[in-house]
Amino acid sequence: MKQALSDLLLRLENTVNGEPWFGRSALSLLKEVNPEGVFMKTGNGGHSLADLLWHMITWAQFTLDRLEKKQEKDMAAFESLDWRTIDPAIHSWKNGIKEFTLIYGKISDLLKKKNDAFLEEKVDYRDYNVQFLLNGLIEHTIYHLGQIAYAQKQLN
Repeated sequence: MKQALSDLLLRLENTVNGEPWFGRSALSLLKEVNPEGVFMKTGNGGHSLADLLWHMITWAQFTLDRLEKKQEKDMAAFESLDWRTIDPAIHSWKNGIKEFTLIYGKISDLLKKKNDAFLEEKVDYRDYNVQFLLNGLIEHTIYHLGQIAYAQKQLN
């Protein structure tokens, strides 16, 4: 189903910092997390909150780079960062929220300069278009926000 860029942009902005239908926005949820427990693993080998945040950042950066048509990072570069080893000195919760906010802000700013035809452009390193990529980013973000909300409740 063909979508309007303005609709996708609104969904993205609501997911990150608006009033989404599914609950609290990403930034409101992330800012409520107690930073003291973000490196603790949950359950049987589950991911830490920091793991989840930096995983979302990796694929948001992938999305931004694909939208900007940057060639210097290929799929292998992003796959090597996926579920990276988290170094608390580098990957603090505060740094993660800052990076998350910056990347999603750049995505929104870029999309505001495009038109609906941009959604049909093919994404480098993938066999789909920008519309599919943006829908995937939104769904991916919501999915991991659910994990973060659940894990935060377990840690408290």
